[in-house]
Amino acid sequence: MRISDIKLLVYDCDGVLTDNRVLVDENGFESVFFHRGDGMAVKLIKKLGIQQIILSTELNSVVRVRAEKLNIPVIHGVENKKKHLISYCQENYISNAKVMYIGNDLNDIDVMQWCGIRGCPLDAEIEVKNICQWVSKKKGGYGVIRDLYRKLQKETLYEFKNLK
Repeated sequence: MRISDIKLLVYDCDGVLTDNRVLVDENGFESVFFHRGDGMAVKLIKKLGIQQIILSTELNSVVRVRAEKLNIPVIHGVENKKKHLISYCQENYISNAKVMYIGNDLNDIDVMQWCGIRGCPLDAEIEVKNICQWVSKKKGGYGVIRDLYRKLQKETLYEFKNLK
């Protein structure tokens, strides 16, 4: 598979862009950590001509704020990720075969199976790993997107295993 085959990268937030932990203070405010290297990777991937979005069930505004900082679209606070991704792809004339989804948890499996290419962090749930052509060498929140960029910049995705 060539880079030109990927038109859209979709990132789950918690467990992919973050380490899946949340810090809640006594007032109920939530905070998470993002990897700055992933932010740089998003910019570099844009230069490859690949669109990117964040798709998350999380309603917390931190997801929207991060997407704004990265200057990529976000769909968040949704339960049915597959339905919303299908709609997004139809509106933007993107075939599911040209979509790569990076997810980590059980609620990502349905939407991931709709996508042509699937990837995950090293610490993803085993059920997610089992459906992925690419597993990052990095844990969620520790440079998964940077790791993916390094693969993409090689011009081919030949290291992805073929799944039936």
